[in-house]
Amino acid sequence: MSTARVELPPKLIPVFSKKCRYRGAYGGRGSGKSFNFAKMLAIRGYQSRIKILCARELQNSIKDSVHSEIVSAIESEPWLASHYEWGESFIRCSNGSSFIFKGLRHNAKEIKSTADIDICWVEEAEAVSEASWSVLVPTIRKAGSEIWLTWNPEDSESATQRRFIENPPPDSVIVSLNYCDNPWFPEELEAERLHDMKHRPDTYGHIWDGDCLEITEAQVFKGKFEVAEFEVDGACGVPYQGVDFGFARDPTTAVRCYIRGRDLLIRSECGKVGLELDDTAGFISERIGGFDKHVSRADCARPESISYLKRHGMPRMTGVKKWAGSIEDGIGFMKSFERIIIHPDCTETLKEFKHYSYKVDKNSGDIQPVIVDAWNHYVDALRYALAPMIKNQTGSGILVF
Repeated sequence: MSTARVELPPKLIPVFSKKCRYRGAYGGRGSGKSFNFAKMLAIRGYQSRIKILCARELQNSIKDSVHSEIVSAIESEPWLASHYEWGESFIRCSNGSSFIFKGLRHNAKEIKSTADIDICWVEEAEAVSEASWSVLVPTIRKAGSEIWLTWNPEDSESATQRRFIENPPPDSVIVSLNYCDNPWFPEELEAERLHDMKHRPDTYGHIWDGDCLEITEAQVFKGKFEVAEFEVDGACGVPYQGVDFGFARDPTTAVRCYIRGRDLLIRSECGKVGLELDDTAGFISERIGGFDKHVSRADCARPESISYLKRHGMPRMTGVKKWAGSIEDGIGFMKSFERIIIHPDCTETLKEFKHYSYKVDKNSGDIQPVIVDAWNHYVDALRYALAPMIKNQTGSGILVF
């Protein structure tokens, strides 16, 4: 086998330089964690015939997996690409190495029965629950098998933080990796980083420096929500659905929720950055079944997008009017429920509920009556979904349709 030179960020060299069971990297945006782990995984698959499991907590389809990341990493090295073939749902090496892609939460039995896994790579490991880790770790039991993980820290009490930062297992090499550790950090992201440093100081540390986001008194929904499984039954009534448009920096998001008594139940979500309008209806309907069959509400500031989607896959979409104070009124309405219950499937909505916050004065530490314009894409979609029940507090008191 011929030798090839592979360049990695210097901080990753120790991760791949010795034999160990656990290899990991955590940190903020732009560090190159996922890309370089994907490349090293492909190299290991080229070096010997192995079976590789690529896992994450939730995976609704192959599009939600690291499939595209691995393909990009393979294509970045022509000598490596010449030994691989791939399609929409597979990646194979000429020596017989193969990749499989699974979500952990809804495939526990299938994961347990998966035999002969040589390497398991868990991407977005922050979201992996203790229950999922408890199933996965003993399942990867082949002699010499390894578990790789990459994640952006968020909750200092998460199962992943406790397992791999506070109490790292023996035979592990896990490093912190941020944008400043990436020799190939792109100019485009540097411009975004500097913009966030100036305009989003409350979330800059989490996004770019890999800091956890701690729960504080500034949290808008502090003490108002919980995470729990629930069944949608007759008592839930009709679904309420909302869509928030994004594109380059922000995701287009969709949510489905229900009202049962004095509880607000958030059942389904989906979202994607860079989602083309042509693909929006299909993307949402694939992930939230029957979305097109019910009324969905979106920001009236994008009438051309609403009009297009009404004609291309979402015939019951309508716009939501806004007024001065409509955000505060919407939040007040949501907080008026006795409980807001978020289904465990709605991981991105949960993130936003944890971190949607009021501004804090940097000198005094006082909480200001102004909401930070961040962590609000799923929250905004939720407000739009509930628009008919939210009253305009500034004047007429007329319900908004």
